[in-house]
Amino acid sequence: MAYATTNPYTGQVMKTFANATDAEVAQALDRAQAAFAAWKDLAIAERVKVLQKAADLLRARHTDYARKLTLEMGKLLTEAEGEVELSAQILEYYVANAETLLAPEKLPSKHPSYTESWVEHEPQGILLAIEPWNFPYYQIVRIAAPQLAAGNVLILKHASNVPQCAAAFEALFREAGLPEGGFTNLYANRDQVKAIIEDPRVQGVALTGSEGAGAVVAAQAGNALKKSTMELGGADAFVVLADADLDKAARWAVTGRHWNCGQVCCSSKRIIVVDAVYDAFLARYKAGVAALKAGDPMDPATTLAPLSSPGALEDLKQQLAQAVAHGGQVEVIGPQVPSTGAFFQPVLLSMAEDNPAYGWEFFGPVSQVIRARDEADAIRIANDSPFGLGGSVFTQDIAHGIEVARKISTGMVYLNHPTGVAADLPFGGVRRSGYGRELVGLGIKEFVNHKLIAVTDIDGAF
Repeated sequence: MAYATTNPYTGQVMKTFANATDAEVAQALDRAQAAFAAWKDLAIAERVKVLQKAADLLRARHTDYARKLTLEMGKLLTEAEGEVELSAQILEYYVANAETLLAPEKLPSKHPSYTESWVEHEPQGILLAIEPWNFPYYQIVRIAAPQLAAGNVLILKHASNVPQCAAAFEALFREAGLPEGGFTNLYANRDQVKAIIEDPRVQGVALTGSEGAGAVVAAQAGNALKKSTMELGGADAFVVLADADLDKAARWAVTGRHWNCGQVCCSSKRIIVVDAVYDAFLARYKAGVAALKAGDPMDPATTLAPLSSPGALEDLKQQLAQAVAHGGQVEVIGPQVPSTGAFFQPVLLSMAEDNPAYGWEFFGPVSQVIRARDEADAIRIANDSPFGLGGSVFTQDIAHGIEVARKISTGMVYLNHPTGVAADLPFGGVRRSGYGRELVGLGIKEFVNHKLIAVTDIDGAF
Protein backbone atom coordinates (compact mmCIF):
# COMPACT_ATOMS: atom_id res chain seq x y z
CA MET A 1 0.00 0.00 0.00
CA ALA A 2 1.75 3.19 -1.20
CA TYR A 3 1.19 6.35 0.86
CA ALA A 4 1.61 9.43 -1.30
CA THR A 5 0.38 12.97 -1.78
CA THR A 6 -0.86 13.37 -5.37
CA ASN A 7 -2.47 16.71 -6.18
CA PRO A 8 -5.85 15.83 -7.79
CA TYR A 9 -5.95 19.16 -9.64
CA THR A 10 -2.57 18.77 -11.37
CA GLY A 11 -1.98 15.02 -11.12
CA GLN A 12 1.48 15.73 -9.72
CA VAL A 13 2.94 13.40 -7.08
CA MET A 14 4.13 15.79 -4.40
CA LYS A 15 5.57 13.46 -1.78
CA THR A 16 5.72 9.75 -0.95
CA PHE A 17 5.86 8.02 2.43
CA ALA A 18 7.26 4.65 3.43
CA ASN A 19 4.98 2.02 4.90
CA ALA A 20 5.37 1.38 8.61
CA THR A 21 7.73 -1.42 9.53
CA ASP A 22 6.59 -4.25 11.79
CA ALA A 23 8.96 -2.89 14.43
CA GLU A 24 7.28 0.52 14.24
CA VAL A 25 3.87 -1.09 14.66
CA ALA A 26 5.06 -3.02 17.71
CA GLN A 27 6.58 0.13 19.19
CA ALA A 28 3.35 2.08 18.58
CA LEU A 29 1.34 -0.55 20.45
CA ASP A 30 3.77 -0.53 23.37
CA ARG A 31 3.66 3.26 23.60
CA ALA A 32 -0.11 3.34 23.30
CA GLN A 33 -0.52 0.87 26.15
CA ALA A 34 1.86 2.90 28.32
CA ALA A 35 -0.02 6.08 27.48
CA PHE A 36 -3.35 4.47 28.34
CA ALA A 37 -2.09 3.43 31.77
CA ALA A 38 -1.64 7.10 32.67
CA TRP A 39 -4.34 8.75 30.53
CA LYS A 40 -7.23 6.67 31.88
CA ASP A 41 -6.54 7.83 35.43
CA LEU A 42 -6.64 11.53 34.62
CA ALA A 43 -9.80 13.36 35.55
CA ILE A 44 -12.05 14.11 32.57
CA ALA A 45 -11.57 17.82 33.20
CA GLU A 46 -7.83 17.34 32.67
CA ARG A 47 -8.24 15.23 29.53
CA VAL A 48 -10.48 17.73 27.78
CA LYS A 49 -7.93 20.50 28.26
CA VAL A 50 -5.99 18.75 25.50
CA LEU A 51 -9.07 18.81 23.25
CA GLN A 52 -9.57 22.53 23.86
CA LYS A 53 -5.94 23.25 23.04
CA ALA A 54 -6.24 21.22 19.84
CA ALA A 55 -9.35 23.21 18.85
CA ASP A 56 -7.51 26.46 19.53
CA LEU A 57 -4.57 25.37 17.39
CA LEU A 58 -6.85 24.36 14.51
CA ARG A 59 -8.48 27.78 14.51
CA ALA A 60 -5.20 29.66 14.84
CA ARG A 61 -3.82 27.92 11.73
CA HIS A 62 -7.06 27.17 9.90
CA THR A 63 -5.76 28.21 6.47
CA ASP A 64 -2.66 26.01 6.72
CA TYR A 65 -4.72 23.01 7.80
CA ALA A 66 -7.29 23.68 5.08
CA ARG A 67 -4.67 23.88 2.34
CA LYS A 68 -3.43 20.41 3.23
CA LEU A 69 -6.93 19.05 2.66
CA THR A 70 -7.17 20.74 -0.74
CA LEU A 71 -3.66 19.67 -1.76
CA GLU A 72 -4.16 16.00 -0.90
CA MET A 73 -7.74 15.24 -1.93
CA GLY A 74 -8.87 18.21 -4.02
CA LYS A 75 -11.53 19.59 -1.69
CA LEU A 76 -12.60 23.18 -2.42
CA LEU A 77 -10.61 25.49 -0.13
CA THR A 78 -13.84 27.02 1.18
CA GLU A 79 -15.12 23.54 2.07
CA ALA A 80 -11.75 22.66 3.59
CA GLU A 81 -11.89 25.66 5.89
CA GLY A 82 -15.39 24.59 6.90
CA GLU A 83 -14.07 21.12 7.77
CA VAL A 84 -11.35 22.60 9.96
CA GLU A 85 -13.93 24.67 11.85
CA LEU A 86 -16.29 21.69 12.21
CA SER A 87 -13.42 19.64 13.64
CA ALA A 88 -12.75 22.36 16.21
CA GLN A 89 -16.44 22.47 17.12
CA ILE A 90 -16.52 18.70 17.71
CA LEU A 91 -13.51 18.91 19.99
CA GLU A 92 -15.20 21.71 21.93
CA TYR A 93 -18.47 19.78 22.16
CA TYR A 94 -16.70 17.16 24.26
CA VAL A 95 -14.83 19.79 26.24
CA ALA A 96 -18.23 21.13 27.31
CA ASN A 97 -20.15 17.86 27.63
CA ALA A 98 -17.86 14.86 28.27
CA GLU A 99 -18.04 15.03 32.04
CA THR A 100 -21.85 15.08 32.02
CA LEU A 101 -22.11 12.36 29.36
CA LEU A 102 -19.79 10.05 31.31
CA ALA A 103 -21.28 10.69 34.74
CA PRO A 104 -22.33 7.58 36.67
CA GLU A 105 -25.98 6.66 36.07
CA LYS A 106 -27.95 5.74 39.17
CA LEU A 107 -30.34 2.83 38.62
CA PRO A 108 -33.86 2.78 40.04
CA SER A 109 -33.55 -0.81 41.24
CA LYS A 110 -36.16 -1.90 43.79
CA HIS A 111 -34.57 -5.28 44.53
CA PRO A 112 -34.54 -5.70 48.33
CA SER A 113 -30.97 -7.03 48.33
CA TYR A 114 -29.36 -3.85 47.03
CA THR A 115 -29.29 -0.53 48.80
CA GLU A 116 -28.05 1.30 45.72
CA SER A 117 -26.71 0.57 42.26
CA TRP A 118 -25.30 2.53 39.36
CA VAL A 119 -23.40 2.22 36.07
CA GLU A 120 -20.00 3.79 35.49
CA HIS A 121 -18.48 4.35 32.06
CA GLU A 122 -14.83 3.29 32.05
CA PRO A 123 -12.25 3.52 29.25
CA GLN A 124 -11.02 0.21 27.89
CA GLY A 125 -7.70 0.83 26.19
CA ILE A 126 -6.31 1.10 22.67
CA LEU A 127 -8.69 1.64 19.75
CA LEU A 128 -7.84 1.35 16.06
CA ALA A 129 -9.37 4.00 13.80
CA ILE A 130 -9.43 3.26 10.06
CA GLU A 131 -10.47 6.40 8.22
CA PRO A 132 -11.18 7.49 4.60
CA TRP A 133 -9.88 10.32 2.46
CA ASN A 134 -13.05 12.31 1.78
CA PHE A 135 -13.04 14.19 5.11
CA PRO A 136 -9.49 13.65 6.39
CA TYR A 137 -9.83 15.74 9.58
CA TYR A 138 -13.52 15.44 10.40
CA GLN A 139 -13.42 11.64 10.22
CA ILE A 140 -10.49 11.55 12.65
CA VAL A 141 -12.12 13.92 15.12
CA ARG A 142 -15.44 12.06 15.07
CA ILE A 143 -13.75 9.13 16.81
CA ALA A 144 -10.77 10.81 18.48
CA ALA A 145 -12.57 13.59 20.36
CA PRO A 146 -15.07 11.38 22.23
CA GLN A 147 -12.71 8.50 22.84
CA LEU A 148 -9.81 10.60 24.10
CA ALA A 149 -12.27 12.39 26.38
CA ALA A 150 -13.47 8.99 27.63
CA GLY A 151 -9.89 7.97 28.48
CA ASN A 152 -9.10 5.63 25.61
CA VAL A 153 -6.10 6.05 23.29
CA LEU A 154 -5.97 5.66 19.51
CA ILE A 155 -3.92 4.30 16.65
CA LEU A 156 -4.84 5.78 13.27
CA LYS A 157 -4.62 4.01 9.94
CA HIS A 158 -5.65 6.70 7.46
CA ALA A 159 -6.28 6.49 3.71
CA SER A 160 -3.13 6.19 1.63
CA ASN A 161 -3.73 9.40 -0.34
CA VAL A 162 -3.92 11.74 2.68
CA PRO A 163 -0.71 10.94 4.59
CA GLN A 164 0.12 14.57 5.36
CA CYS A 165 -3.31 15.17 6.87
CA ALA A 166 -2.86 12.09 9.03
CA ALA A 167 0.58 13.22 10.23
CA ALA A 168 -0.74 16.72 10.88
CA PHE A 169 -3.28 15.40 13.39
CA GLU A 170 -0.73 13.33 15.27
CA ALA A 171 1.41 16.46 15.56
CA LEU A 172 -1.64 18.53 16.55
CA PHE A 173 -2.53 16.30 19.49
CA ARG A 174 1.07 16.13 20.67
CA GLU A 175 1.37 19.92 20.57
CA ALA A 176 -1.94 20.15 22.44
CA GLY A 177 -0.42 18.12 25.29
CA LEU A 178 -1.53 14.55 24.64
CA PRO A 179 1.10 12.12 25.98
CA GLU A 180 3.25 10.24 23.49
CA GLY A 181 1.31 7.16 22.36
CA GLY A 182 -2.06 8.73 23.05
CA PHE A 183 -2.69 9.21 19.34
CA THR A 184 -0.39 7.54 16.81
CA ASN A 185 -0.55 7.73 13.03
CA LEU A 186 0.74 4.60 11.29
CA TYR A 187 1.24 4.12 7.55
CA ALA A 188 0.21 0.51 8.02
CA ASN A 189 -0.44 -2.16 5.41
CA ARG A 190 -3.33 -4.64 5.43
CA ASP A 191 -1.42 -7.40 7.19
CA GLN A 192 -0.36 -4.99 9.91
CA VAL A 193 -3.94 -3.77 10.36
CA LYS A 194 -5.03 -7.36 10.95
CA ALA A 195 -2.22 -7.86 13.45
CA ILE A 196 -3.19 -4.68 15.32
CA ILE A 197 -6.81 -5.82 15.57
CA GLU A 198 -5.68 -9.19 16.91
CA ASP A 199 -3.35 -7.70 19.53
CA PRO A 200 -4.91 -8.36 22.98
CA ARG A 201 -4.22 -4.79 24.09
CA VAL A 202 -6.46 -3.40 21.34
CA GLN A 203 -10.06 -3.20 22.53
CA GLY A 204 -11.97 -2.13 19.43
CA VAL A 205 -11.92 -0.80 15.90
CA ALA A 206 -13.85 2.02 14.27
CA LEU A 207 -13.94 2.12 10.47
CA THR A 208 -15.37 4.61 8.02
CA GLY A 209 -15.07 3.45 4.43
CA SER A 210 -16.41 1.19 1.74
CA GLU A 211 -18.64 -1.84 2.17
CA GLY A 212 -15.78 -4.07 1.07
CA ALA A 213 -13.31 -2.69 3.58
CA GLY A 214 -15.96 -2.78 6.28
CA ALA A 215 -16.78 -6.43 5.64
CA VAL A 216 -13.11 -7.43 5.92
CA VAL A 217 -12.36 -5.43 9.05
CA ALA A 218 -15.63 -6.36 10.78
CA ALA A 219 -14.85 -10.04 10.18
CA GLN A 220 -11.34 -9.61 11.59
CA ALA A 221 -12.71 -7.80 14.64
CA GLY A 222 -15.37 -10.47 15.11
CA ASN A 223 -12.83 -13.26 14.91
CA ALA A 224 -10.78 -11.47 17.56
CA LEU A 225 -13.90 -10.87 19.69
CA LYS A 226 -13.39 -7.11 19.48
CA LYS A 227 -16.18 -4.57 19.22
CA SER A 228 -16.38 -2.59 15.99
CA THR A 229 -18.35 0.31 14.59
CA MET A 230 -18.85 0.68 10.85
CA GLU A 231 -19.80 3.83 8.94
CA LEU A 232 -20.03 2.67 5.34
CA GLY A 233 -21.65 3.81 2.11
CA GLY A 234 -24.95 5.45 1.39
CA ALA A 235 -27.38 6.32 -1.37
CA ASP A 236 -29.38 8.96 0.44
CA ALA A 237 -32.87 9.77 -0.77
CA PHE A 238 -33.75 13.42 -1.30
CA VAL A 239 -37.55 13.39 -1.41
CA VAL A 240 -39.39 16.36 -2.92
CA LEU A 241 -43.12 16.43 -2.13
CA ALA A 242 -45.78 18.25 -4.14
CA ASP A 243 -45.96 21.25 -1.80
CA ALA A 244 -42.20 21.82 -1.61
CA ASP A 245 -40.63 25.19 -2.33
CA LEU A 246 -39.09 24.09 -5.64
CA ASP A 247 -36.51 26.87 -5.88
CA LYS A 248 -35.23 26.03 -2.41
CA ALA A 249 -35.37 22.29 -3.01
CA ALA A 250 -33.46 22.54 -6.29
CA ARG A 251 -30.74 24.72 -4.78
CA TRP A 252 -30.27 22.30 -1.90
CA ALA A 253 -30.31 19.31 -4.26
CA VAL A 254 -27.46 20.79 -6.31
CA THR A 255 -25.49 21.42 -3.12
CA GLY A 256 -26.40 18.09 -1.55
CA ARG A 257 -25.21 16.15 -4.57
CA HIS A 258 -22.09 18.14 -5.47
CA TRP A 259 -20.44 19.21 -2.21
CA ASN A 260 -17.05 17.57 -1.92
CA CYS A 261 -17.59 16.78 -5.63
CA GLY A 262 -20.25 14.25 -4.66
CA GLN A 263 -17.73 12.17 -2.68
CA VAL A 264 -19.78 11.99 0.50
CA CYS A 265 -21.37 8.89 2.01
CA CYS A 266 -24.47 10.95 2.89
CA SER A 267 -24.62 12.88 -0.37
CA SER A 268 -28.09 13.30 -1.95
CA LYS A 269 -27.51 10.53 -4.46
CA ARG A 270 -31.15 9.67 -5.25
CA ILE A 271 -33.35 12.71 -5.81
CA ILE A 272 -36.94 11.45 -5.73
CA VAL A 273 -39.60 13.87 -6.94
CA VAL A 274 -43.35 13.32 -7.04
CA ASP A 275 -44.85 13.43 -10.53
CA ALA A 276 -46.88 16.62 -9.94
CA VAL A 277 -43.73 18.78 -9.68
CA TYR A 278 -41.12 16.58 -11.38
CA ASP A 279 -40.69 18.54 -14.61
CA ALA A 280 -40.59 21.92 -12.89
CA PHE A 281 -38.05 20.65 -10.37
CA LEU A 282 -35.85 18.98 -12.98
CA ALA A 283 -35.58 22.18 -15.03
CA ARG A 284 -34.42 24.08 -11.95
CA TYR A 285 -32.00 21.33 -10.97
CA LYS A 286 -30.35 21.14 -14.38
CA ALA A 287 -29.92 24.90 -14.46
CA GLY A 288 -28.28 24.80 -11.04
CA VAL A 289 -25.83 22.06 -12.00
CA ALA A 290 -24.98 23.84 -15.27
CA ALA A 291 -24.06 26.96 -13.28
CA LEU A 292 -21.32 25.16 -11.33
CA LYS A 293 -17.76 26.24 -12.13
CA ALA A 294 -15.03 23.61 -12.35
CA GLY A 295 -11.44 24.64 -11.77
CA ASP A 296 -8.65 25.12 -9.27
CA PRO A 297 -10.00 24.12 -5.84
CA MET A 298 -7.76 26.76 -4.27
CA ASP A 299 -9.69 29.46 -6.18
CA PRO A 300 -12.65 30.78 -4.14
CA ALA A 301 -14.66 31.16 -7.37
CA THR A 302 -14.52 27.40 -8.06
CA THR A 303 -17.65 25.48 -7.08
CA LEU A 304 -16.88 22.05 -8.57
CA ALA A 305 -13.73 20.31 -7.42
CA PRO A 306 -11.88 17.41 -9.04
CA LEU A 307 -12.35 13.90 -7.71
CA SER A 308 -9.83 12.81 -5.13
CA SER A 309 -7.57 10.81 -7.44
CA PRO A 310 -7.17 9.38 -10.95
CA GLY A 311 -8.21 6.03 -9.49
CA ALA A 312 -11.47 7.47 -8.18
CA LEU A 313 -12.12 9.00 -11.60
CA GLU A 314 -11.57 5.70 -13.39
CA ASP A 315 -13.76 3.81 -10.91
CA LEU A 316 -16.65 6.22 -11.47
CA LYS A 317 -16.28 6.03 -15.25
CA GLN A 318 -16.40 2.25 -15.12
CA GLN A 319 -19.47 2.26 -12.85
CA LEU A 320 -21.29 4.58 -15.23
CA ALA A 321 -20.33 2.45 -18.23
CA GLN A 322 -21.75 -0.66 -16.53
CA ALA A 323 -25.01 1.17 -15.76
CA VAL A 324 -25.30 2.19 -19.41
CA ALA A 325 -24.48 -1.33 -20.58
CA HIS A 326 -27.54 -2.53 -18.66
CA GLY A 327 -29.83 0.03 -20.24
CA GLY A 328 -29.12 3.23 -18.31
CA GLN A 329 -29.16 6.59 -20.10
CA VAL A 330 -26.74 9.43 -19.45
CA GLU A 331 -27.23 13.13 -20.10
CA VAL A 332 -24.44 15.66 -19.54
CA ILE A 333 -25.85 18.44 -17.37
CA GLY A 334 -22.75 20.00 -15.83
CA PRO A 335 -20.23 22.57 -17.00
CA GLN A 336 -17.17 21.78 -19.05
CA VAL A 337 -14.32 20.59 -16.85
CA PRO A 338 -10.54 20.90 -17.28
CA SER A 339 -8.90 18.23 -19.42
CA THR A 340 -6.16 17.73 -16.83
CA GLY A 341 -6.61 16.55 -13.28
CA ALA A 342 -9.21 14.15 -11.87
CA PHE A 343 -12.30 16.04 -13.08
CA PHE A 344 -15.60 14.38 -13.89
CA GLN A 345 -18.27 16.28 -15.78
CA PRO A 346 -21.61 16.11 -13.92
CA VAL A 347 -24.20 13.89 -15.58
CA LEU A 348 -27.79 12.80 -15.07
CA LEU A 349 -28.24 9.01 -14.98
CA SER A 350 -31.65 7.49 -15.65
CA MET A 351 -32.29 3.76 -15.33
CA ALA A 352 -34.99 1.22 -14.65
CA GLU A 353 -35.39 -0.40 -11.26
CA ASP A 354 -34.24 -3.76 -12.66
CA ASN A 355 -30.88 -2.31 -13.72
CA PRO A 356 -28.14 -3.94 -11.56
CA ALA A 357 -26.72 -0.45 -10.98
CA TYR A 358 -29.98 0.77 -9.45
CA GLY A 359 -28.79 -0.06 -5.94
CA TRP A 360 -25.19 1.13 -6.34
CA GLU A 361 -23.51 4.08 -4.69
CA PHE A 362 -22.00 6.51 -7.23
CA PHE A 363 -19.20 8.37 -5.46
CA GLY A 364 -19.03 11.52 -7.55
CA PRO A 365 -21.18 13.98 -9.52
CA VAL A 366 -23.63 11.48 -11.01
CA SER A 367 -27.22 12.60 -10.38
CA GLN A 368 -30.30 10.41 -10.31
CA VAL A 369 -33.57 12.35 -10.44
CA ILE A 370 -36.30 9.75 -10.09
CA ARG A 371 -39.97 10.33 -10.88
CA ALA A 372 -42.39 8.99 -8.25
CA ARG A 373 -46.09 8.58 -8.96
CA ASP A 374 -47.07 10.12 -5.64
CA GLU A 375 -45.94 10.45 -2.04
CA ALA A 376 -46.44 6.77 -1.23
CA ASP A 377 -44.37 5.80 -4.24
CA ALA A 378 -41.65 8.27 -3.22
CA ILE A 379 -41.42 6.63 0.20
CA ARG A 380 -41.28 3.19 -1.42
CA ILE A 381 -38.42 4.28 -3.70
CA ALA A 382 -36.57 5.91 -0.81
CA ASN A 383 -36.66 2.64 1.13
CA ASP A 384 -35.79 0.50 -1.89
CA SER A 385 -32.06 0.54 -1.22
CA PRO A 386 -29.51 -1.75 0.42
CA PHE A 387 -28.23 1.33 2.23
CA GLY A 388 -29.79 3.25 5.10
CA LEU A 389 -27.59 6.18 6.07
CA GLY A 390 -29.46 9.47 5.73
CA GLY A 391 -32.15 11.19 3.75
CA SER A 392 -34.22 14.33 3.41
CA VAL A 393 -37.81 15.40 2.88
CA PHE A 394 -38.75 18.72 1.28
CA THR A 395 -42.17 20.10 2.10
CA GLN A 396 -43.74 23.29 3.44
CA ASP A 397 -45.90 21.28 5.86
CA ILE A 398 -43.45 20.45 8.64
CA ALA A 399 -45.86 18.28 10.63
CA HIS A 400 -46.57 16.15 7.59
CA GLY A 401 -42.88 16.12 6.70
CA ILE A 402 -42.13 14.58 10.09
CA GLU A 403 -44.70 11.87 9.38
CA VAL A 404 -42.98 11.10 6.07
CA ALA A 405 -39.54 11.16 7.72
CA ARG A 406 -40.66 8.50 10.18
CA LYS A 407 -41.53 6.21 7.27
CA ILE A 408 -38.05 6.44 5.73
CA SER A 409 -35.78 3.65 6.97
CA THR A 410 -32.44 5.34 7.61
CA GLY A 411 -30.26 6.43 10.51
CA MET A 412 -30.92 10.12 9.86
CA VAL A 413 -33.60 12.20 8.12
CA TYR A 414 -33.49 15.97 7.63
CA LEU A 415 -36.43 18.19 6.71
CA ASN A 416 -35.80 20.82 4.02
CA HIS A 417 -32.05 20.18 4.10
CA PRO A 418 -29.77 17.49 2.67
CA THR A 419 -28.32 15.00 5.14
CA GLY A 420 -25.94 17.12 7.16
CA VAL A 421 -23.26 17.05 9.81
CA ALA A 422 -22.89 19.00 13.04
CA ALA A 423 -20.89 18.71 16.23
CA ASP A 424 -23.98 18.17 18.36
CA LEU A 425 -25.89 15.66 16.20
CA PRO A 426 -25.30 11.89 16.01
CA PHE A 427 -24.15 10.23 12.78
CA GLY A 428 -24.68 6.68 11.53
CA GLY A 429 -26.91 4.35 9.57
CA VAL A 430 -28.49 0.93 9.22
CA ARG A 431 -28.26 -2.07 6.88
CA ARG A 432 -25.28 -1.86 4.50
CA SER A 433 -24.54 1.66 5.68
CA GLY A 434 -23.08 0.12 8.81
CA TYR A 435 -23.74 0.04 12.54
CA GLY A 436 -22.90 2.03 15.62
CA ARG A 437 -23.05 5.80 16.07
CA GLU A 438 -20.51 8.57 16.24
CA LEU A 439 -20.72 11.94 18.01
CA VAL A 440 -22.74 13.19 21.01
CA GLY A 441 -23.48 10.82 23.88
CA LEU A 442 -24.03 7.82 21.62
CA GLY A 443 -20.52 8.13 20.22
CA ILE A 444 -18.66 8.60 23.48
CA LYS A 445 -20.24 5.44 24.91
CA GLU A 446 -19.46 3.10 22.00
CA PHE A 447 -16.11 1.93 23.38
CA VAL A 448 -16.43 2.24 27.14
CA ASN A 449 -17.13 -0.43 29.73
CA HIS A 450 -20.57 0.16 31.22
CA LYS A 451 -19.72 -1.22 34.64
CA LEU A 452 -22.45 -2.00 37.14
CA ILE A 453 -21.69 -1.36 40.81
CA ALA A 454 -24.30 -2.61 43.28
CA VAL A 455 -24.16 -2.17 47.06
CA THR A 456 -25.83 -4.40 49.67
CA ASP A 457 -25.64 -4.77 53.42
CA ILE A 458 -27.77 -7.93 53.64
CA ASP A 459 -26.17 -11.08 55.04
CA GLY A 460 -26.86 -14.56 53.72
CA ALA A 461 -27.47 -16.31 50.40
CA PHE A 462 -29.22 -15.05 47.28
